[in-house]
Amino acid sequence: MLIDNHGRPINYLRLAVTDRCNLRCFYCMPEEGLNWLSRTELLSYEELLRISSMLVGMGVNKIRITGGEPFVRRDLMELLSSLSALNGLDELTITTNGVLTAPYVCELKRLGIRSVNLSLDTLDAARFFAITRRDEFAAVMHTLQELLKHGIDVKINTVVMQGKNTQDILPLVELTRELPVSVRFIEEMPFNGDGHQFSGIAWDYVRIMDEIRQRHPQLKKAADEPFSTSYNYNIPGHKGNVGVIAAYSRTFCGTCNRIRITPTGILKTCLYDDGVLNVRDQLRMGDSDEQIKQVLLQALNNRVVDGHEAERRAKSAASIHQSMAAIGG
Repeated sequence: MLIDNHGRPINYLRLAVTDRCNLRCFYCMPEEGLNWLSRTELLSYEELLRISSMLVGMGVNKIRITGGEPFVRRDLMELLSSLSALNGLDELTITTNGVLTAPYVCELKRLGIRSVNLSLDTLDAARFFAITRRDEFAAVMHTLQELLKHGIDVKINTVVMQGKNTQDILPLVELTRELPVSVRFIEEMPFNGDGHQFSGIAWDYVRIMDEIRQRHPQLKKAADEPFSTSYNYNIPGHKGNVGVIAAYSRTFCGTCNRIRITPTGILKTCLYDDGVLNVRDQLRMGDSDEQIKQVLLQALNNRVVDGHEAERRAKSAASIHQSMAAIGG
């Protein structure tokens, strides 16, 4: 098992396969998009599989595929098939915006993928367009229906933003009445991709829960899974549940069990750090698996205690204003 220098087990890898996305969510990137990486800058599927295999051999037993939007990368299903066959990997999951996902749901089920995180900030088509700058609401809802039809657990991730979608909190909670979904409300973060001033949040996890309690005073705390980043709650009579993720407040750092690898191979031991190692360069220099494992262990033995320390250490403000698409958000 991997253990960091603060005694926290590391068994969860978030693996970004692309920086590209087919939406333009205003809180993630400019309307015109980003300066997309060239294909040679991205980790190849062979490199993604090799580093995943190494980390699974070291104790990682859960991998989440992220982007950008994973399904914009060609032949993603081939990578998922190879990853699902890794001996020692207990759970393979995906975070997607759902625009291109529906045709692959049956194959996801066949590969043993039991859970998918679906990014959805509103249930209103007009607000969806205003937030994402794309008219894809119907496609996302179709993906939601397909996932549920095939018995795949769905966690809906909603970023809560003052003046943009706070009116969607209660309608999304209402979605859990008849659907067995988990709706998790996420604090807004500074990773906006365009460097504009971020002065904090108006809706933290406490305010979000207060909003829900006003409508549902019978809300009951549910048991959280080990290492959960969300505080989860049940509402009597609802098939699903709700939760909050204090991503900006960073209240869960003490039990953080995850590391990230960006599309270019940057290892991040904290979402808020600059990156501590370029795994892609190690692979392309011809280092052996054992050599790479040693530098991985060294990085984990120098991990920051929490996201606040990581932010203080960041070399520049630009690193805190990267797009989530570029850092495996």
